[in-house]
Amino acid sequence: MSFPYRMSDGMKYISTNNKNYKVGFREGVHAGLAPDGGLFVPEQIPVLRPESVQHLLSLSDHDLAFALLTPFVRDDLSVEQLKSIIAHTFQFEIPLKRVGDSEIFALELFHGPTWAFKDVGARFLASCLSAWSDDEKEVTILVATSGDTGGAVANGFYNQPGTRVVILYPAGKISPLQEQQIAGLGGNIVAIAVDGSFDDCQRLVKQAFSDKQIRESITLTSANSINIARWLPQMVYYAFALKQAIQLKAEFIFSVPSGNYGNITAGMLLQRMGIKAERFIAAHNANDTVPKFLELGIYEPGPTISTFANAMDVSDPGNFVRLKYLWDDDLEIIRDQFTAVSVEDDEILESIFLCWQDHDYLLDPHTATAWKALNKNEGKGIILSTAHPFKFEEVITKAIGFFPSSWQKTWNAGEINSIKLAVDYAALKEILITV
Repeated sequence: MSFPYRMSDGMKYISTNNKNYKVGFREGVHAGLAPDGGLFVPEQIPVLRPESVQHLLSLSDHDLAFALLTPFVRDDLSVEQLKSIIAHTFQFEIPLKRVGDSEIFALELFHGPTWAFKDVGARFLASCLSAWSDDEKEVTILVATSGDTGGAVANGFYNQPGTRVVILYPAGKISPLQEQQIAGLGGNIVAIAVDGSFDDCQRLVKQAFSDKQIRESITLTSANSINIARWLPQMVYYAFALKQAIQLKAEFIFSVPSGNYGNITAGMLLQRMGIKAERFIAAHNANDTVPKFLELGIYEPGPTISTFANAMDVSDPGNFVRLKYLWDDDLEIIRDQFTAVSVEDDEILESIFLCWQDHDYLLDPHTATAWKALNKNEGKGIILSTAHPFKFEEVITKAIGFFPSSWQKTWNAGEINSIKLAVDYAALKEILITV
């Protein structure tokens, strides 16, 4: 297959803090973060020739994924390796469904093994590391999660040879099912319940990646959306959505539940490549740092607020620097490309209730933020349905009074086994070195 891009040969990744610091894909995946604390972004973005976009959107899903990802990884993955990784990553359906008789369509990203969109990035990353495992010593994958990332990463890496996974999550601030998916496996999965917020967990992870002694003691990488192998494959399902939207005559407007900003910035990367949506809407819960930034031009994270959409309880989105990079850190261009909307808990419950009552379609609390944000703006387009409602049975029951039997699922969970930890980097460092 030829690749219809305007770009020079090869791909390097630069730090968002220093464009002169450059690594290849494999090195960037293993590093997770740049030594200066920056996130890796492509030094150049492969731009599709306009005449090739229609052809790409006519390809099969796996061929489309292969065409989109090849320029980012071809220096470090063979054709055969990438095709195998894509087959493993996208082995479940990702359908676009009209919600009742509305003009809103849901891209259902919850048909993977842990019922959340993060299965895509976690499986891609795990497959990359597995492809390189023959000549690697044991890798420690360090992750902070606000809910779904932890389960997806635990499932993707469980019993994978040569890997140890350490997952930090905010104690008491994720759903029981999310905790079972993270802390119920054991084996090579180490679950740490932090007495704090997701932002606290994320800060601890960033401290570890900036700790020279840690980096010299163990081989450390991240499976958060800060890792380029978690981030890049997420752009692919936006292309899948646009393929289906053409057939269904859906508007090319995406409303995206937004917490740490890996998901929406992946869609904007595809936009920069030339497969374009009309607009992006970032749907936030009460943690409204970005909506205020767009309004006032001041980026000022406050204390993290606990909400019904708990996986989005993020006050300081780690991937926001990637969004600024994609749009040249120009506030006016950023405002032109997307809207950010804050949705309160009562609006989440109301959206779940009304969508069920009027359209016989069940929204999880995160997808409900996207539903509400889209209705506050365009009223038509595509919402990203990022998690299966059964993961949030308690909130659904609060919203509509019961949990519909047609949406029930079964999860065979092991006993919860987690390490309790204060927000204490020294204690985490001890665990990383000794456990």
